[in-house]
Amino acid sequence: MITQSKSDSYAAAGVDITAGYKAVELMKKHIARTITSGVCSDVGGFGGLFELDLTGIKRPVLVSGTDGVGTKLKIAFLMDKHDTVGIDCVAMCVNDIICSGAKPLFFLDYIACGKNVPERIADIVKGVSEGCVQAGAALIGGETAEMPGFYPVDEYDLAGYSTGIVDKDRIIDNKKITAGDVVIALASSGVHSNGFSLVRKVFDVENKDIKTPLEALGGKSIGETLLTPTKIYVKSVLALLEQVEVKGISHITGGGFYENIPRSIPDGFGAKIDKKAVKILPIFDLLAKTGNIDEHDMFNTFNMGVGMSIVVSKENADKAVKVLRACGEDAYVIGEIVAGEQKVIL
Repeated sequence: MITQSKSDSYAAAGVDITAGYKAVELMKKHIARTITSGVCSDVGGFGGLFELDLTGIKRPVLVSGTDGVGTKLKIAFLMDKHDTVGIDCVAMCVNDIICSGAKPLFFLDYIACGKNVPERIADIVKGVSEGCVQAGAALIGGETAEMPGFYPVDEYDLAGYSTGIVDKDRIIDNKKITAGDVVIALASSGVHSNGFSLVRKVFDVENKDIKTPLEALGGKSIGETLLTPTKIYVKSVLALLEQVEVKGISHITGGGFYENIPRSIPDGFGAKIDKKAVKILPIFDLLAKTGNIDEHDMFNTFNMGVGMSIVVSKENADKAVKVLRACGEDAYVIGEIVAGEQKVIL
């Protein structure tokens, strides 16, 4: 990029605008991977343009979601690894959108940092781009804000926003859920991007060793395990929606089972979950043991190995599991819908 834009005064205040230009150049190859047919603009404009293809959609409804990565970023700082947290950022948005049955169309990111190190910013966007590819969404814009004095020079924050589309007649709104329906779990890849304030406290990550491999974690270190990116379920769920009637979907984030599963269940019904059926990942066993955290708090804070739950009728359960497994998901039944006012029975 050739530019005459340069400010010695701004640089003296801690903001290097030329670093921003370099970061954009470095990230372009990653963004190019996400381009879909609807993209109408290039990176660098004042807004991201996207043309809607409404083929087969009678009553289009836009569904939007926004989120960040939270204090999981502290683990990235400690491990000096920045190319995966972007996946988390995308996942937290698109996994929410798919709960309504909407296909994500595009994504925008926001990075605020103490110092713009172009290579690090490009690494972050590399992860964002990978997340967009996994979700089938286009990265059509974003913002990098250098904010010296507000953030430490080696730290940053990362957030994002996504918009999807669904036909109004196909919105998943839980109105058809009834007693006897089946709850299917989609396995998580780990802690995902929630509960990290507690995780950091339990493992005392700023003061303890998180880089040494542990047998309890399959030979991975605590830091490496915690940085495992959030699983993106978009393409698997979209495939399922084409073959099976889905009555409800929950993205299991902060608040765990007790807060998130009820969000997809109507009043007068609850989810009876078989705890023995839940495939709890080793990292959660280690968290509970190290932090002396009781079972209720674990299920009320973390995903415990279940990143998403899906409600289907009993007669469609086997087919749904089969479809999801064919998409590469570890899908299995963990419970059923029952009548009553208690929203989650564990």
